Amino acid sequence: MITSPYPSVLSLPQINPGVVTVLEYLIIKFPHINPAIWRQRIGDGKVHRHDHSLITAQSPFKEQERIYYYREVESEPVIAAAEAIIYQDAHILVAYKPHFLPVIPGGIFVNECLQNRLRRATGIKSLQAVHRLDRVTAGLVIFSVNPATRHLYHHLFESGQIQKTYQAIAHLNDSQQLIGKHLVGKSWEVNNRLVRSQPRFTMQVVEGESNSHSIITCIEQSVVEALFELRPITGKTHQLRV
Repeated sequence: MITSPYPSVLSLPQINPGVVTVLEYLIIKFPHINPAIWRQRIGDGKVHRHDHSLITAQSPFKEQERIYYYREVESEPVIAAAEAIIYQDAHILVAYKPHFLPVIPGGIFVNECLQNRLRRATGIKSLQAVHRLDRVTAGLVIFSVNPATRHLYHHLFESGQIQKTYQAIAHLNDSQQLIGKHLVGKSWEVNNRLVRSQPRFTMQVVEGESNSHSIITCIEQSVVEALFELRPITGKTHQLRV
């Protein structure tokens, strides 16, 4: 069993979903995890509050309380690609994330993530990503070094003062290939309403008021493929992929 040395943090919701204990909430929050595993983790003292007092099977649900737990997997793939620190000061660290390395623990990944790799490399246990990139996407990620100023960077993203730019290669269909070089320089403004689909990690476009906004520009083109620059105006999950 592989256990993360760093806790994952969960804030209990402001509205009680109809549970009495923290254990009940964890079971409905993570339906893919066997309830017996949560009972075992709690029994082993692996779930605690911010003050490190232990959660028991009888601990009552308290709105907005922060709960800490340690992720475990039976085995974990090793991602061979290497990350690189691009910039670091007293407040932030900017790192290059290679393809297929997750930013934070998730799914079958516990220690093989950018955040935990950088914590080990720098010795900064409080290092925390202030935004995300998909696991298969390579690019730059900003990490907060100083917990005292961390909220300032979260606010920049929340208030739209940070601009993100992505690049993607897409295959052209037959009609687009006939256009030749004429796609280069063209831009498309895409507005969609996205909702969760099934499986739950996928998204779909539905009718209704738009909640995702992207601007896409073609910057290079070959016979069958083109390179696009993608600029998300909103931050809806998977909006660029859709």
